[in-house]
Amino acid sequence: MTSCSLLFGPVFVDGNLFLEFKHRIPLSRVDTIGISGELDVVSISFQGLNPSAYHIVQCFQPQLYSLPYQATIIGGFCPSKPIIVSGSVFPSAQRFHINLKAENDTAFHLNPRFDQNVIVRNSKLNMSWGSEERDLPFGMPLMRGQPFIIWIQCEEHCFKVAVNGQHQFDYKHRICNLLQINLLEVDGDVKLTNIQA
Repeated sequence: MTSCSLLFGPVFVDGNLFLEFKHRIPLSRVDTIGISGELDVVSISFQGLNPSAYHIVQCFQPQLYSLPYQATIIGGFCPSKPIIVSGSVFPSAQRFHINLKAENDTAFHLNPRFDQNVIVRNSKLNMSWGSEERDLPFGMPLMRGQPFIIWIQCEEHCFKVAVNGQHQFDYKHRICNLLQINLLEVDGDVKLTNIQA
């Protein structure tokens, strides 16, 4: 086997060295990149040893959404259906919210509060807020000035919420008819780049 010009390939995440992976084949044989999983690809860049040999393949232009944002959930929200909200938190953010609404009721209120370092979850039914849920088993997953992907998966008994690919908590349904949930709202101290509902 031909020796590699570099023994280890560094992997960076958000500009910081995450790990080094020892090459198992010569670099000259690497000619393809594959990406799969639950993510949105904004851009792919290839950089050779010569810094001038650098180019970017733009997969799609992120769309900017004006706030407050509202979108109809076609057919209502039902088990196995996800809602994905991507964007970035403003550096001086205090809070933002994602609401799943059923007419005048708020079936699910997701409210990251950076001034309190917590994500509040609640429902507003018949014009009254219920009891808040604040427990974060893994700590606050969102940071000021950082991008995020929030995945809300509807299951039979609860919403499962993941942030940046890691499951954070479940929220038990407080309304019976999930198909009544037909409106998504987002507002607050964020820039939205992608919504899938």
